Amino acid sequence: MKVHLAIAVSFLFASASYAAGASWGYEGEGAPERWGELSPEFSACSKGVNQSPINIKGAVKANLPPLKLRLAAGAQKIVNNGHTVQVSVSQGNVLTLDGEDFELQQFHFHTSSENQINGQSFPVEAHFVYKNKDGQLAVVGLMFKEGKENLPLASAWSVLPAEQGEPAELAKPVDLASLLPKKRTYYRFSGSLTTPPCSEGVRWLVLEEMSSISKEQVEKLAAAVHRNNARPVQPLNGRLIVR
Repeated sequence: MKVHLAIAVSFLFASASYAAGASWGYEGEGAPERWGELSPEFSACSKGVNQSPINIKGAVKANLPPLKLRLAAGAQKIVNNGHTVQVSVSQGNVLTLDGEDFELQQFHFHTSSENQINGQSFPVEAHFVYKNKDGQLAVVGLMFKEGKENLPLASAWSVLPAEQGEPAELAKPVDLASLLPKKRTYYRFSGSLTTPPCSEGVRWLVLEEMSSISKEQVEKLAAAVHRNNARPVQPLNGRLIVR
């Protein structure tokens, strides 16, 4: 339970860091290679052994069960928190994993992708962050390849905040059922938060199927975060990746 609580506190700390404009970032003095030096709470960023993101390769076929998602319509709020563009959601979106229910808290975007697949990066990666009743986290990763405009994201992108600010309610919430691919096979591995405090014990599920996003949509996201907001891949350290 102490581990579970620590992860939950770390998740809340990360959210508070966004709001407070903590000194970490993606370049200069606060760049990823220095995160572990910025605060004692960030020590896992440099000392952790199960860090994310990773290069997904050599996955072992394990006949994983189908991804069990319950998706619900509801209110959503969008915010540029200075590190990413994030959409918070109302209750009712549930991932059932290992016999437990994890509820979706928010989803956010990185450009370029943080995780790689066989050494390849992609223009955008979305992270859907779920939490169970004990505070344990699971993250579903979705890669986007450049191509057609992503229609489920179009309404959010039309009001994409170009600067850091307060959350704003989306008049037309993102349809998660349409955003996620119909085929939901996935890679699974143990990892961490990809931002400070880099807490470990996060269950990672990265979808094999990708969604499409237009060049203009990628450029608008990149302009909003003013940078590439992707942490470099971390050593696997013997971790097993299954699919």
